[in-house]
Amino acid sequence: MESTAPVEAGETYEVTIEDIAREGDGIARVSGFVVFVPSTSVGDEVTIKVTKVMRKFAFGEVAE
Repeated sequence: MESTAPVEAGETYEVTIEDIAREGDGIARVSGFVVFVPSTSVGDEVTIKVTKVMRKFAFGEVAE
C-alpha cells in the first residue's frame, strides 16, 4: 500500500507541539498528520526527526 503520509522516516521537520497524548508524548502535526514526540511540552517549537511512519500517525524525536 502506498503511504500517503506527508512525512518520511529519517527526515527532519520544524514543528510546534500542540497537545499531549495520554501516554505523555507531545503531539505535533505536519500538514495535519500527527507525529508523537516524547519529552516535549505544549508550545515547544522543536526540530524533530521522524523515526517511524505508520498509516495514520508517525513517531519522531527531538533532533540534536
